[in-house]
Amino acid sequence: MARALTVALREVRAFLKDRADLAFSLLLPIAIFAISYGAFGGQMEFRGTAHVVNEDEGGKYSTLLVEALRDVDNLNVDELSAEDANRKLDRSDLLMVLFIPEGFSAQLASGEQAQLIFKRRGNGGEDGQIVASIVSGVAGEMAAQFQVLSQVENALAGTGISQHRIEVTVEEWMEEERQNPVVTVREDIVGVERDPVDEFLPGIVTMFILFAITISARMLVEERKKGTLERLLTTRLTAGELFLGKFLANVGRGLIQTLILFLLAYAVFQMFTPLSFVETLVVAFFFTAAVSAIGLIIGSLASSEDQATWIAVFFTMVMVMLGGTFFDITEGSVFYTVSKMSVSTYANDALKTIMVDKGGLADVGLELGVLAGVAVVGLFLARSLFKVVPGGR
Repeated sequence: MARALTVALREVRAFLKDRADLAFSLLLPIAIFAISYGAFGGQMEFRGTAHVVNEDEGGKYSTLLVEALRDVDNLNVDELSAEDANRKLDRSDLLMVLFIPEGFSAQLASGEQAQLIFKRRGNGGEDGQIVASIVSGVAGEMAAQFQVLSQVENALAGTGISQHRIEVTVEEWMEEERQNPVVTVREDIVGVERDPVDEFLPGIVTMFILFAITISARMLVEERKKGTLERLLTTRLTAGELFLGKFLANVGRGLIQTLILFLLAYAVFQMFTPLSFVETLVVAFFFTAAVSAIGLIIGSLASSEDQATWIAVFFTMVMVMLGGTFFDITEGSVFYTVSKMSVSTYANDALKTIMVDKGGLADVGLELGVLAGVAVVGLFLARSLFKVVPGGR
């Protein structure tokens, strides 16, 4: 056992010194997770900018309109000169600009119809169309206020009530309606709203552990062809100790990779408690043990480095697809039944139970049992196939 540990420690140290291996094992999964998080982890609420040219500068109602737009949540207002706006539209730097024409306030004050102008490039872009709808809604609210004011003034004509008092009272009523509307809107989320961190992190970690460990089968084939394994047997090592050392080295690499990735996840997203962190490492141990055994089987069966690589890549991709790494599998479907053939399925389910559902090891006994069974059966099979020299045993 001591000699097997010596072999394992030697290979783990070599892994930590190899910058290319470390970059592949750590930086690539972090990059893929960052891309996935950026793609699916954005804010659900719209955030945009209304580009405005106020040619009615100093006008009472144009100023009120711009202020009302600034009060809209998640909407920024960028005021431009007409020259700037037209130049940016010509260069496609902007796709939609709101122009408040000169005389806008005077027309409203005299009871005439006033018009806002949207200048756009093409269809104005999706964000531009949403901003235009928001502006139209704010302008419509102002129009409704003018209509109410006009009707109240007509109804109270000849009563001696001053126009100023009417305007103040109507504004108070409108503000009360804005603060406590008669009709409110409520959003109900159908189904479960998943955090992209919870959704993708377990699958990405298991995918790269799976790939990194199974690809080590190539190294085993290479060492066998070069005679490295045979030379090691000229020392006091036995074939069994060499086999066990290779297995422990793979498990060590997988655990180091998992530990670093989950430490980063904890530092950035604060998603673990001390207990759940330890529990995820226990799941990772069972998973890396199962995958390490499979990696040794691939390395023992393959006759060349390229063959080992392609078997490892094919195996990894199949396990990842069947394991529901990047999508949910509908329970009860044929694909759900087939997914039970993937070791990734059990690792992903166990990690999500602990990380997302706040369960414990007692809740993932079945998954750990399956992974342990794969590891034991895989080790027996790999040991029976393990070869020290090409074509030999």
